Amino acid sequence: MSDATVTRVTSVDPAEAAHFGRLAADWWNPRGSSAMLHRLNPPRLRYLRERVDAHWGGDPASFTPLASRTALDMGCGAGLVAEPLARLGASVTAVDAAPENIGAARAHAADMGLAIDYRTGTVEAVAGQSFDLVVSFEVIEHVVDPAAFVAGLADVLAPGGLLLLSTPNRTPLSRLAIIAVGEGIGAIPRGTHDWDKFVTPDELTAMLAKAGLSVIDTRGLGFSVARGFELSDSKTLDYFIAAVRR
Repeated sequence: MSDATVTRVTSVDPAEAAHFGRLAADWWNPRGSSAMLHRLNPPRLRYLRERVDAHWGGDPASFTPLASRTALDMGCGAGLVAEPLARLGASVTAVDAAPENIGAARAHAADMGLAIDYRTGTVEAVAGQSFDLVVSFEVIEHVVDPAAFVAGLADVLAPGGLLLLSTPNRTPLSRLAIIAVGEGIGAIPRGTHDWDKFVTPDELTAMLAKAGLSVIDTRGLGFSVARGFELSDSKTLDYFIAAVRR
């Protein structure tokens, strides 16, 4: 489960970037090596839309709630979240450490007629800019220095902006479901995750606070055999955090 890349000292792990780069050509295949990401996307986008409407008082019926707003997708992979952000009306910048991912993302966006500013690199690739919405889903568990990564995201969050993160929790269930089962049966490419690098909600909340941000919402991501991945009250497997500047 991952879509990978803060500031000051880069936190990119070259091995992680290379791993995801090898998956680039198959990223948009819903039955390929990134099939799990495709299954994750509906609840991710549901949470994103919910928080965007709540934060800016948007109309839930609007097709473009992010019109006139800027958005950053950090660790964008080949664009599974960046493209929906563009369709929601945002001016989107998307960054990933793997150049292969950016190549695949640019090609797919061009085919879809979407204008997205794709860049290879880390948070340093957008240093000095600011964004109304900063999104980084299933990325922080792949960086070398999570606290520096969070600080980098906070640095580019505009006043009044909204930061959305998601990541697996470091629990026995996540070890079993994501690594032992998910990677064990090949549903997730083997070697994608290191359970010791998973971040708990309390740890991530502390990192956000140190970066000058306050958590305004947390939500779990669960799995149902009947319904697949869905938003949940339980954060035991995976979770979302929404934060704003204090």
